[in-house]
Amino acid sequence: MTHSQQRDTARPRARGTDRSVARRAELIAIGRTLFSDTSYDALSMDDIARHAQVAKGLIYYYFESKRGYYLAIIEDSVAGLVTRAAEGQDLPPTQRLHRTLDGYLRYAEHNQAAYRAIVSGGVGFDAQVQEIRDGVREAMIQAIAEGAYGPGRIAPLARMGLLAWLCSVEGATLDWIDRPGLPRERLRELLAKMLGGTLRAIEELEPAHPAPAAARRGAGARD
Repeated sequence: MTHSQQRDTARPRARGTDRSVARRAELIAIGRTLFSDTSYDALSMDDIARHAQVAKGLIYYYFESKRGYYLAIIEDSVAGLVTRAAEGQDLPPTQRLHRTLDGYLRYAEHNQAAYRAIVSGGVGFDAQVQEIRDGVREAMIQAIAEGAYGPGRIAPLARMGLLAWLCSVEGATLDWIDRPGLPRERLRELLAKMLGGTLRAIEELEPAHPAPAAARRGAGARD
């Protein structure tokens, strides 16, 4: 069974009424709060049902298992992040970068448990959470590449450079939410300047992908 097939089996069955959709969304919102304060292993289905003030069977009805519930919460949480990364295509590249980075950092700041799960791969070795993480990475790489080079495929070296930068963003963001103190705006500026260095290095090794003018002046300079 492929990862996509595994994820399909873990997803809740579609419910046809607006009431069901709203109820499922309410349970996801409750779960996001619970898992932000308590680890996956420390929460039982009885605990979740008690906090949600519903019968345990209702959670099984929508999500089939605690793991299915957990995956639904993570997928719902990252949906807004991926959407935001793809927005702002009409903005100048530097403004779009700052918008994307700011949204990314805000998400990590306000969804710390979900962010840690995504970046670390979830509970133990969880292929489905890793697939979600890979999807977020690809969306971010695509958004940054389009802002830097325009739409279209990029060379393997350029993609690898952007992936290496994004992995450093993940590590810095994890440390930032564990050690608060640095303002979000300062971290955003630092990450933007690091991206400028990456784009210049890509240009040096892959001239077909020239760095944008903003990166040449120093990433983070505003148009």
